[in-house]
Amino acid sequence: MTDTSATASPLEFPEGFLWGTATAAHQIEGGNVNSDWWEFEHAPNTVVAEPSGDACDSWNRWSEDLDLVESMGLNAYRFSLEWARIEPEDGEFSMVALDHYKAICADARDRGILPVATFHHFTLPRWVAARGGFEGSDTAARFAEYVGRAANHLGDEIGMACTINEPNIVSMMGYVLGVFPPGVSLDFDRQKVVNDNFVTAHREAVSALRAAPGSYPIGLTLSMAEMVAHEGGEASRDEFREIMEDHFLRATEGDDFIGVQCYSRFHFGPNGFQAPEAGARMTPMGYEFWPDCVGATVRRAAEMTGLPVVVTENGISAADDAERIEYVTAALQSLHKAMADGIDVRGYVLWSLLDNFEWAFGYAQQFGLVEVDRSTFTRTPKPSASFYGAVARSGRLG
Repeated sequence: MTDTSATASPLEFPEGFLWGTATAAHQIEGGNVNSDWWEFEHAPNTVVAEPSGDACDSWNRWSEDLDLVESMGLNAYRFSLEWARIEPEDGEFSMVALDHYKAICADARDRGILPVATFHHFTLPRWVAARGGFEGSDTAARFAEYVGRAANHLGDEIGMACTINEPNIVSMMGYVLGVFPPGVSLDFDRQKVVNDNFVTAHREAVSALRAAPGSYPIGLTLSMAEMVAHEGGEASRDEFREIMEDHFLRATEGDDFIGVQCYSRFHFGPNGFQAPEAGARMTPMGYEFWPDCVGATVRRAAEMTGLPVVVTENGISAADDAERIEYVTAALQSLHKAMADGIDVRGYVLWSLLDNFEWAFGYAQQFGLVEVDRSTFTRTPKPSASFYGAVARSGRLG
């Protein structure tokens, strides 16, 4: 692993490099009652630890969130639009919701912050889920219609567009592991259908965005991991990689960037997945503490796609904020080395701005640079916020 103790001299990042942090609508807004996730959280015998409820109340406190981004000196903020709010019923679009997201974009721009808008971050309107979600043959077209409508309303306030957040995670968690809607386990045939439909949805969304006003980079964000094949594990690694990464990476031809989202590494042996070696350092999420995954994944994404790379998510759940600083330091060292080797990386976006609703885990996992009081919603920046802000302002690490 990268030595995080010290570097010989500060690592310089290029002028214009994007330094950002990220959120997702359902995880911070609160009261997203019209989504499939709200229904999933409240279903009898749900696997979700607790409902999202009011989340971080960011539907009302979004300007406070931008205050935090600005106070850290960051120049990018990645957030998501909530389809269930924008199109609560089939063909019925909410001007209030559209104006809400346009205001976030406009205010970010006024502060010198690039608004990076994600159009699908794990959730669907209930009416879409009732029609089969991304198993439905017409969902890609309906998604593109929503994207086009939203993009036309937001116009050139958008600074960068991510079509779909981690489609590979949606299909894996929803149709193999059963911990995302619709809660199906080990149905690999349905997973494949969803994967194929996500590819179609991405391509149609790119077309819709390019037909809308404004000119901004457009790409897909993909969950990636460093994948290690131990003796006899090459075939299982390659099979997993094809389903989870390569199928989607091949679908990005003609895009403006590829968004890489990485947190750890996976190990493969002759029988498939195998645990990290005994004594390996683990995170509260249950995966290996491995910040070097950043360098490995951006290299592979660039090699597979030929596109510029933006690290659209990277971070760590940690109760001890010192671990977050340690992890991010090592991740940025790994990223800088890849850039020094010629990989075209345009930015780094840390997950996440706030301690928020982490899906099936509820509120137990702490990824945020900022603590949020669960009763008052008071935001309190952690030491890692100061650390990361200093890196962003100076463009240097160390």
